[in-house]
Amino acid sequence: MPAEKKTSATSWFTRIVLGLVIVAMAGFGLTQYSVDAIRGDEVIKAGSRSIDSAEFRREYDRYKKRAEQQAGQPITTEMAEQNNLDSTVLNGLATREAFSELLHKIGIRPSDSLILAQISKIPDFFNPITGAFDDKTFTARLTENGYTKPGFDRVLGDEMASQHWAVAIQNGFNVPRAYGALGSVFALEARDLAYFVVTPQSVPQPAAPSDAQLLAFIKESKGDLMVPEMRVFTVVPFVPGAAAAAVANAPIDAAELQKRFNFRKDTLSKPETRTLVQIPVKDQASAQKVTARLTSGEAPAAVARSLGVDAVTYEDKPLTAVADRKIGEAAFRLASGQIATLQGDLGLAVVRVANVSPGREVTLEEARPMLEAEIRKDMVSEKVYAQTQAYDDAHQGGASLPDAAKKAGVPFETVGPISAQGIDDKRRQMQGLPAKILETAFSLPAGGESEITELGEGAYFAVRVEKVIAPYVQPLNEIRPVVTNAWMRREITRAMEARTETLVARVRKGESLEAVAASAGYAVQRAPGLSRQTAEPRVADIGREILARAFAAKPREAWSTPTPTGFAIGLIDNVRMDTGPTAARMAEMNRGELAQAVFGEMAESAQVYARTKLKVRTDPARARAAAGFEPKEEPAAKAPEKKG
Repeated sequence: MPAEKKTSATSWFTRIVLGLVIVAMAGFGLTQYSVDAIRGDEVIKAGSRSIDSAEFRREYDRYKKRAEQQAGQPITTEMAEQNNLDSTVLNGLATREAFSELLHKIGIRPSDSLILAQISKIPDFFNPITGAFDDKTFTARLTENGYTKPGFDRVLGDEMASQHWAVAIQNGFNVPRAYGALGSVFALEARDLAYFVVTPQSVPQPAAPSDAQLLAFIKESKGDLMVPEMRVFTVVPFVPGAAAAAVANAPIDAAELQKRFNFRKDTLSKPETRTLVQIPVKDQASAQKVTARLTSGEAPAAVARSLGVDAVTYEDKPLTAVADRKIGEAAFRLASGQIATLQGDLGLAVVRVANVSPGREVTLEEARPMLEAEIRKDMVSEKVYAQTQAYDDAHQGGASLPDAAKKAGVPFETVGPISAQGIDDKRRQMQGLPAKILETAFSLPAGGESEITELGEGAYFAVRVEKVIAPYVQPLNEIRPVVTNAWMRREITRAMEARTETLVARVRKGESLEAVAASAGYAVQRAPGLSRQTAEPRVADIGREILARAFAAKPREAWSTPTPTGFAIGLIDNVRMDTGPTAARMAEMNRGELAQAVFGEMAESAQVYARTKLKVRTDPARARAAAGFEPKEEPAAKAPEKKG
């Protein structure tokens, strides 16, 4: 039975996870530490913290999804395994947990009130109609992303602790002026470049290759010419689009509409909102002083700062937006302009009400368009579900996949031959095929069929693998033009390389660049006064490869580098520094960037220290299993040599 559709809500989660200093500074790539056995189902153990297989799988799936979005293509299980994605995520999580545990041990811990205040500011937890923090929405978002409230509090608390640590380290931190001076010297260093390019037209064109040469080339380039494994499969899609047309004109049940309105009336109506400020205090004596200062007209922020606390301000917010529920209920009984000392669940506070905006109840007619759209959306989901049930019943009754699709009233399509990367047998990228369908098709054997699988956004699918085509190299007659062109390009490149080596050797022996170029029929190009600040506009006419090599070369050092049009041979005639006002200004500007770079290295060192200090333990085998990979085969023990 397909699962109920889940609403997408990843923006807040992405902001929190990517906000962690541990991820921002070090990423998922530190060297793996030693491995010890871990008790139970623990994949990672860092002090009092642990991550089990289920949590590791969730983190792995999130990382893989972000990698797919960045790459713009699906990552199959085979690709993930080849690139050791499980180890990458394992090391990143181990470092993150170690650093968070170390911060906790040294006392960098946000209070419960700070965490509650931060949660109440996350827009994704607000009701879209009322604009107020909504506990049901909050709980639903956590459930959709596999979190409990305590688990989410820990994630958010870790992020806040990391931010507090980073701010404390960075506040006032700067590198010596000499560092900035070195940076300005590097940036403003000017070089006079002279070069020429050996092009394909300047070397003899090779004769057409024989079949023997082409066959030898195919053998040498087998990896590049190999057609990857391909599959032909049949897909049965159950999509909301087709179902929507079937229910587009269906009548809306009036009883269901009224039922939903009654259930949603409170959340759809506009609640009373207030603007108020809350200042935490230690006792009644402090509360009386704060009340007197506020009454005299002193700014709440200034009063709070003098006490060493932050004033919490709610601008035109409903009761549900106030983090401390008990204080909120009392504050919403005060009159506009009133100041009172209130006891909350999290402590004592002085509250001043600045403004009161009355609420308003929504009517059925006002809510009708939205509620009817929701009902019709549910009708579509029910239609899709009915189709999956009809298909499943027919298939379980012995009908083939196409016949079961016909009985369910849904189409089916045969796809392929196609590779795991979505490339067809004509070497074209197939568009519009969801990555999950492709991944499922390549996880089955020939003749294998999947269960009805959730695709997302209310869609489902089933797939049957009709044929598996093993990797192969096409016969010469089928790829002769491609192989011939590749062979010709290789021979021309070899000829250019040989010619370039000969010409560079002459310059290195003392001949001038101009004389060597002229003898070979080339003209020397010059670019005087190049600096790293002025090089970017010259990329189009000089080339990025030549510029990069020019700034890496020593003065009067002859060098060569491949370019898109051939091989460049160059020389740096002169290197000079700018010691004027521009260098001084840039030296000061560079200090900020260098300070960030130094801080980044400090953060990475702190993370490495945390893993070492806490003796973090990881279980790569359990992580590999959680990621869905087959266990690695242990090498067979070597038999002891017999002594003669």
